[in-house]
Amino acid sequence: MRFHVDAVLFDIDGTLVDSTAAVVRSWTAWAARYGLDAEEILRVCHGRRSEDTIAGFLPVGEQAAGVAALAELELADLDDVVALPATRALLRDLPADRWAAVTSGSRVLMRARLAAAGLPVPEVLVSAGDVSAGKPDPEGYLKAAAALGYEITRCLVVEDAPAGIGAGRAAGAHTLAVATSHPAVELAAADAVVPDLTACTVERTADGLVVITTAGRAGPRPSWSGA
Repeated sequence: MRFHVDAVLFDIDGTLVDSTAAVVRSWTAWAARYGLDAEEILRVCHGRRSEDTIAGFLPVGEQAAGVAALAELELADLDDVVALPATRALLRDLPADRWAAVTSGSRVLMRARLAAAGLPVPEVLVSAGDVSAGKPDPEGYLKAAAALGYEITRCLVVEDAPAGIGAGRAAGAHTLAVATSHPAVELAAADAVVPDLTACTVERTADGLVVITTAGRAGPRPSWSGA
């Protein structure tokens, strides 16, 4: 497929950065502290803001302290955070004013994980604290497109989680899923699904970008892509 767009909007964890081991350790330690089932939390936390996940497990009066406790655990655990395949090359090919990141994590944590992975921090980074509602709500992606100065319908959202794909589609963006953390079948709502970003290349044009996928499958909306 060929996505003709003005800008690319990336998720971070699971899309640009592999932080899986650190995420599992942090949530497991957090769950133990509160006497909760870590496996149950890990089944629902990916791609969502920490505060939204924690709201399902702690009483209202304990949630703020719970969020702070998790943030402390996460910032202390960056040892296994690495760049996912092809992310350095892909970001290098993108002009700084034509890509952004939209994350369910905090700004401090995401900057730390990008740095640990040796990846650049984008000029536009929309974090959990910048939105009133997390993914699958489209607010984050709408804000990122606006900050870059492009129409969301001319942007490509790249995500690894169903909640993120849902957010991109709700915003009106084109969507590309990378099956790095979820099986491809769980990402079928995306316009295209690839194993990871090694299956993608970017070409600059006079008026934007062309993102080309060289593997994977087409999703439910192929007609606009120019394939």
